[in-house]
Amino acid sequence: MFLRPLFFFLFILLGQYSFSQSYTPSPSNLEARKWFSDAKFGLFIHWGPFSIPGSGEWVMNDRKINVKNYTLLERFFNPTEFNAEEWVTAAKKGGMKYITLITRHHDGFSLWDTKYSDFNIMNTQYKKDIVKLVADECRKQDMKLFLYYSLLDWRREDYPYETGRTGQHSGRTGKGDYASYLQFMKNQLTELLTNYGEIAGVWFDGHWDQTAPEGQEDRTSKIDWKYEEIYGLIHQLQPQCLIGNNHHLSPLPGEDFQMFERDLPGENKSGLSFQQASDHLPIEACETINGSWGFNLSDTTYKSPKQLIEYLVKAAGLGSNLLLNIGPMPNGEIQSEFKERLDSVGSWLETYGESVYGTSAGYIAPQSWGCLTQKGNKVYVHVFNNDGNDITLNKFPYKKIKKAYSLADGTAIKVKISEGNAIISSKSDVDELNHVIVLETAD
Repeated sequence: MFLRPLFFFLFILLGQYSFSQSYTPSPSNLEARKWFSDAKFGLFIHWGPFSIPGSGEWVMNDRKINVKNYTLLERFFNPTEFNAEEWVTAAKKGGMKYITLITRHHDGFSLWDTKYSDFNIMNTQYKKDIVKLVADECRKQDMKLFLYYSLLDWRREDYPYETGRTGQHSGRTGKGDYASYLQFMKNQLTELLTNYGEIAGVWFDGHWDQTAPEGQEDRTSKIDWKYEEIYGLIHQLQPQCLIGNNHHLSPLPGEDFQMFERDLPGENKSGLSFQQASDHLPIEACETINGSWGFNLSDTTYKSPKQLIEYLVKAAGLGSNLLLNIGPMPNGEIQSEFKERLDSVGSWLETYGESVYGTSAGYIAPQSWGCLTQKGNKVYVHVFNNDGNDITLNKFPYKKIKKAYSLADGTAIKVKISEGNAIISSKSDVDELNHVIVLETAD
């Protein structure tokens, strides 16, 4: 009687071990990881029927709207001003190398022509496949496309909402059936990875709905998501496709990059990021321009161009990408405050892009005066604010500095190495959003 339970336990354990050991990234996937690490800057787009009330993407949950009433938004969603060319062009002008588009958020609305849900863009007055329009335009403008896909659903009866942390006021009375819900997700993911050309990555969200809150010791999921099936399907359909999961945990087997929400790696200002940064996977931090992901009429807390540039540079200084979010208006327009800031960051990158794209983390962490990025024999010193003081780079890992100059105009900068430290004599130009000094080194 004891042997059978023991055998069953060992079978499950070995199965889990087998999954953890079985994923070997394809050569195209490894190449895609390298590209992703070098890209450094992407555009996140939160948009859908949740944009209509103007209270952010969590409006269904926050206002405790039931499924019947929330579904009425489908009748009002008619984004006549949506223009895929303008969206992708805005990203390119902003210096971004990829776009991550919401395809299905927690409210369950699908932005594409799906056969597996009636709550989708084709049943609105608009009747055009948004994912196709964006995918086609990305291909036309040589922009990589990632697709955001929610693992949780506030509408479907088969989602295991009984054990979820959110969506408890949507009026559902049925019983969750994860086998059914898993098949639904696999069907939709197959559509997304079959009908829209090459997809650079899938950005999952919602795992945390089935765990204890961030910061608690045990954050084991209350359900088995069957990631070996989900991730395996994606890598089978498109081996190069990168998988990331916003579970606020260390990377799980089968994932190709790690993400941090509203935090840079090593920080936890949001209260969501207790995990350590991976030392072998690409890393991405996502952040908003104001305080909201989805369109919010009352949120005017816009970050300045200087703040956004410094955040991008600090991310690069930590070896991370920055995925910067916009929440377009319900009619499909990108509001002027977002456009202006994207343009400002893009203009800065036209001059200073070499100090961000393709760089690795600085050998020291960001400091009060700024931070470092590195590429080849060049160390880029990003000066945010040094109050006119010399900058000391302790334990400088190079024996010689062949040349030191301002990246903006090539002006020579005085620098010396003393007792293993590099000392830069520099006053930051107050007219520059970020003064970048280049140190060309030799061992």
